[in-house]
Amino acid sequence: MKRRDTLALGAAAGAALALPGLATASANAGASKVLRIVFPVAETGFDPVRLSDVYSVTVTGHIFEAAYEFDYLARPVKLRPRLAAAMPEVSADARVWTVRLLPGTFFADDPAFKGPDGRQIKRELTAHDFVYTWKRFADPANKSPNWSSVEENKLVGLAALRQKALDSKKPFDYDTEIPGLRALDRYTVQYTLQDPRPRFAESLAISATFGAVAREVVEFYGDKIVEHPVGTGPFRLASWRRSSQIVLERNPNYRERLWHAEPAADDAEGQAILQRMQGKRLPLVDRVEVQVIEEAQPRWLSFLNAQIDLVAVPQEFVPVAMPGGKLAPHLAKKGVQGWRVLVPTTQLSFFNMDHPVVGGVEPHKVALRRAVWLAIDVDREIRLAYRGSAIAAQSLINPGTTGCDPAFKSENSEYNPAKAKALLDMYGYVDRDGDGWREQPNGEPLLIEWSSQPDQLSRQFDELTKKALDSIGIRVVFKPAKWPENLKAARNGKLMAWRVGSTATQTDGQQILVRLYGPQTGQGNIARFKLKAFDEVYDQLTALPDGPERLALFDVAKRMAIAYAPYKVHVHQFVDILAQPWLSGYRRPLFWYDFWHLVDVDMARRPVGP
Repeated sequence: MKRRDTLALGAAAGAALALPGLATASANAGASKVLRIVFPVAETGFDPVRLSDVYSVTVTGHIFEAAYEFDYLARPVKLRPRLAAAMPEVSADARVWTVRLLPGTFFADDPAFKGPDGRQIKRELTAHDFVYTWKRFADPANKSPNWSSVEENKLVGLAALRQKALDSKKPFDYDTEIPGLRALDRYTVQYTLQDPRPRFAESLAISATFGAVAREVVEFYGDKIVEHPVGTGPFRLASWRRSSQIVLERNPNYRERLWHAEPAADDAEGQAILQRMQGKRLPLVDRVEVQVIEEAQPRWLSFLNAQIDLVAVPQEFVPVAMPGGKLAPHLAKKGVQGWRVLVPTTQLSFFNMDHPVVGGVEPHKVALRRAVWLAIDVDREIRLAYRGSAIAAQSLINPGTTGCDPAFKSENSEYNPAKAKALLDMYGYVDRDGDGWREQPNGEPLLIEWSSQPDQLSRQFDELTKKALDSIGIRVVFKPAKWPENLKAARNGKLMAWRVGSTATQTDGQQILVRLYGPQTGQGNIARFKLKAFDEVYDQLTALPDGPERLALFDVAKRMAIAYAPYKVHVHQFVDILAQPWLSGYRRPLFWYDFWHLVDVDMARRPVGP
């Protein structure tokens, strides 16, 4: 969509808040509290072991629970117990981590939980559930995209148990005890790692991935487990229409848990939220309704028409909603709340390093990738596509994470078509037949097949990318498909190039470097980059404690990524978020996805339709 069209549509839509018939209904005052959310991309399912897309894990983060969590209001963020009774006990060498769980935590009721007489029972969480949860990632039958991340922790005996299943071609043996995962008693789980992992506690705080799963549920539902998530979290799945609607409802078995957070004393916003919310029983809402609306305009209109309570403003409507990063006056008059937050998200494009045309580490292949990246005008993308709500990225490392140095500058953000053309000429990418397009050094046609999505914003990025590649004489065609389809193809090495986003779920910047780590090929490393020297640096980063030596290694890793150019890092984004006047308690989380249980809805203030 051209900018003038966007502005016109946005201005017209802005009037929708004043539509007749959207009067406040006093009858809402006694109604169940319903939080209405919108996703711009469809989910893929709800079995944590099989997921890596942000929208699915946003849902699972509200159904399952990890032992720890990030404090909702603390900035900088800090860990605190969730299912655990206290912070973990850690050996001096950071290899043995002992977690003691709170007794009296129960899973949501489910037909899978039956006693010896066949009647349904309430099922208490135990240490064995966490042992089972982690083992599931190693089970080859699950084909977990997160296995390499789990394997990287080097839980003693886990990889060997997986290999035994692969070699024997027999089912994974969940009953074999291994030193790395042990239930010391009913409420104590111990993790033993082969090498020091000073930051392992953060992995124990990702509810969306490492929340406790009950073995009975998995075995009861079999191949249908993706449709039947059962956890100890504040919500349970009530209904699901794929790629359309997800409904969660309050988990009646949720333990008594009160709203609590610890903002800094000088954090005015955090202190205000704390004063209003402290001490309320969780969850604060009874039901969460998630709509999937992929196109930006109807998503935006649904917020303006009071059909959803919270929205990340589509890029096309940022100038209307948050001009200059400030809430538009016409929205402020309606009581709408607005925030602009620089989030730990990086937008990047990648080339498949296994592809015969664009992959490989030979000098001419590196030159081709670097030339393409030099031709992309990131500042233009920020102006036209992001509507100013982004900053140019210098490296992969997400803002606010370890290793992100605001003073670091690199060729990654350079826009220089002349330099790009010179690189291509030097390495034999020239127009031999005079048709205006360059050929490969061996004389074969040069064509970039760029995967994309069939939505408006993706089409705008495609237009900008085409203009960039046209300017240096490289032909490009775009292959749109649904995002989950592209993700599957990328993991299988079937895409040539694609643009994706990467959001941190932990405070440590090493998390995003898995996109270059050889053992993560086909999983986090969707570019399929393989370089022994980089893997060695990555392994050192894993073992070192925080400090100057580790920070220096981050610089080495960043410069390797820039030199070989498997990725073009475009921007770090601001997220512009709007909330309706009747929503309270919201603060944009930085490194996690579960907050629906922490916000409140004043149903007496919410309008109803005609």
